[in-house]
Amino acid sequence: MTRAAVHAASGNPLGAAAPRQEGPADLRLVPPALAAWAAAALATGAPGGWIAGVVLAGLALAGAALVRAALLPGPGARGVRRRVNGVAVAAVLLCAVAGAGSAWLHGADRHRGPVPGLADRYARVTVDLTVTSDPRPTRPRVHGDRLSAAGLVLDADITRVTSADGAVTAVRTPVLVFAGAGAGAGKGAEVWQRLLPSTGLRLTGRLAPPTEGDERYAGLLRVEGSGPPRTVRPPTGLQRTAGHLRAGLREATEGLPPDARALLPGLVVGDTSRIPPELHDAFTATDLSHLLAVSGSNLTIVLALLIGPPGLALRAERRGLAPRLGISLRSTALLGGVLTLAFVVVCRPEPSVLRAAACGLITLLAIGTGRRRSLIPALAAAVLLLVLWDPALARSFGFVLSVLATGALLTVGPRWSAAMRRRGVPPRLAEVLAAAASAQAVCAPVVAVFAARVSLVAIPCNLFAELAVAPATVLGFAALAVAPAAMPVAELLARCAGWPAGWIASVARTGAALPGAEAQWPGGWRGGALLAVVTVLVVCAVRRIRGHPWIAATCVVLLLLAVLRPAPFTRMVTGWPPPGWALAMCDVGQGDTMVLAAGDGAGVVVDAGPDPRLADRCLRDLGITRVPLLVVSHFHADHVTGLPGVLRGRRVGAIQTTTLQEPWEQSEFVRRTARAARVPLVRAIPGERRRVGPLDWRVLWPRAGPGLGAGGPNDASVTLLVRTAGGPTLLLLGDLEPPAQQGLSREHPALPPVDVLKVAHHGSAFQDPGLLRQVRPRLALISCGRDNPYGHPSPRTVGALRAGGAVVLRTDTDGAVAVTGAGTGLRAVPRGPV
Repeated sequence: MTRAAVHAASGNPLGAAAPRQEGPADLRLVPPALAAWAAAALATGAPGGWIAGVVLAGLALAGAALVRAALLPGPGARGVRRRVNGVAVAAVLLCAVAGAGSAWLHGADRHRGPVPGLADRYARVTVDLTVTSDPRPTRPRVHGDRLSAAGLVLDADITRVTSADGAVTAVRTPVLVFAGAGAGAGKGAEVWQRLLPSTGLRLTGRLAPPTEGDERYAGLLRVEGSGPPRTVRPPTGLQRTAGHLRAGLREATEGLPPDARALLPGLVVGDTSRIPPELHDAFTATDLSHLLAVSGSNLTIVLALLIGPPGLALRAERRGLAPRLGISLRSTALLGGVLTLAFVVVCRPEPSVLRAAACGLITLLAIGTGRRRSLIPALAAAVLLLVLWDPALARSFGFVLSVLATGALLTVGPRWSAAMRRRGVPPRLAEVLAAAASAQAVCAPVVAVFAARVSLVAIPCNLFAELAVAPATVLGFAALAVAPAAMPVAELLARCAGWPAGWIASVARTGAALPGAEAQWPGGWRGGALLAVVTVLVVCAVRRIRGHPWIAATCVVLLLLAVLRPAPFTRMVTGWPPPGWALAMCDVGQGDTMVLAAGDGAGVVVDAGPDPRLADRCLRDLGITRVPLLVVSHFHADHVTGLPGVLRGRRVGAIQTTTLQEPWEQSEFVRRTARAARVPLVRAIPGERRRVGPLDWRVLWPRAGPGLGAGGPNDASVTLLVRTAGGPTLLLLGDLEPPAQQGLSREHPALPPVDVLKVAHHGSAFQDPGLLRQVRPRLALISCGRDNPYGHPSPRTVGALRAGGAVVLRTDTDGAVAVTGAGTGLRAVPRGPV
């Protein structure tokens, strides 16, 4: 019997269940879910009076819609449709009211009690609290010349608060707990890192208001003192079991290569504590961040392993382990529900996990009751229930991306896949390509809103990474389950899982290393809306040019050029870097990075700036693939923290540093990073001369003997006098303060005038006028960040330089600056702020 005959004989307007075709998508739950989502997002943090007015107005309109639907005349089909439409409108309004009301109630609950007031006063308190999340390491940030101390943060609910006056209040208020450097060392750090949700703690610290716009917490608690926290209540048995499983997976992965060791626990159970910043940045640049931590796709893989594809669950030929083990359909649904709840407990209730769990439970309920359902109603129902349960999810970046990606896979993806198959693309390739493209098209505008960037390699990187996600997930979960009983077997499984996990990491690193991996884009809602319009136009253009192979080939070549950015093409399009450049000052924010041209693709780099991404981007734009020498003028964070970006994908001959090893933490960071990259460290010797290609320079400072660094690390800055063959002379002052500048003048009274001066200390007001008069620069370059809090550069310094005849350029207003020519042809070419 043909498929058409089977459908005709079924007696069902949608056809029989066995053939692959489905009926029209059931979208009835979509408008109520969207209404609740939008209302909760708008009402979160809004004034209570405004929300009350909206709720009352919504109830009134919903009541009016129901009354009108009940009073509509006519028993015919037209009258039924009108009544159904009226009820649908009322349902949408009621869901919007419920979303706004839930956000109102949750907001009122967060601000009930004394904690918000104590946070506004920055009060010192002693609290009893219940941990509600795993501890997460904070990423150190550069603040001026210092690197903020690493610490841990965790979510918690305060259950009792004792203020400084002795008042004790029982509450239940969510806060973010920050345990800083004092708790981040020794045995204390180990105890903090092993804390499990549901643990009761008693802590003393100072409350502070939460970050502006963050409605999840009533305050921030900064823990005082050092050492481990005081535990007043152990975690529950369920959380201890989950913690034991997570610890077993960490132990099983100890012997893996670094990337697989870091990634596998995150991919399987959301444990991201081992992921280094540079790997995190690579995943972000390639839009693979959803693989850094456990996501809803993991649960989908686990459930598919049990029940097979959901679309086949009600058929005789259903797949998965359950039918092979002889488990009935309803028992399979029940077992899947238990597995889903266990997944949430072990992997923690992250937004994407909650979304996948809710969708999975609804789908399992439909399977268990024998009802044929689409996944679109399941997704809509999951969104509706989760937003009403926790309105903060309505503004969660992860939740938005998870829902949008899933919706794209269920709606846009199948259409694009079918279109590709009609044009001869193999079915499996069409399916994965359509899935990656649809998810990226829908999610990219949201990423642009928050990150102000667009990844140009996201689709191919997701395609290559997808090959390894399923085996890494399945083998990782097998290691997780086996570890408590047989660690050697778990280690073997982890080694097998390490291969696909390492592949995923290599895809991320390779994609991020491409010069055009990501492009800057306007941020905010306007930038997101603009990218959404551009995406629609691109999709329409692709549909129109599919019959014109030459146009399609041209577009592909242009995209490859934008990603690979060969130096001649980039210079032709952007004019950067200018031909014959001798020196470039990079725009790295509030910090220093300079590059001296040393031949084809080679450059001597002086300082690495505060941000690895910005340093790496600048060197890419300049076409630098080889660094014969990297000079670290001194060890302040705004000069050394970007070191991994300079080393990324480049051959570095040696790193030369100053002799004063302070601050110790940052000098140790340089040594550790150089050791990991197998780059030798050497120290600058006053008076030494070096030559690399057309460059010839002499180390003028720091001087040897007593008094070195008397003014701190700034006065120990390596200072270079550089001459270029047929080019300008340069004086690079690091961050020398006036006493060291005066000492430099005394030690080198014959210091000649120079063509280019790298102004000391970001153009601060502390400059020695005598040195400026002595060197009389024609060009003065100042590296400083936009809107920096230090007032750099000082108007007094800029005025003194201009009064001496120098042309002043600064990275905060001019962007990166390149110097070309010599003599009368000397000129500075600003790129403009990016």
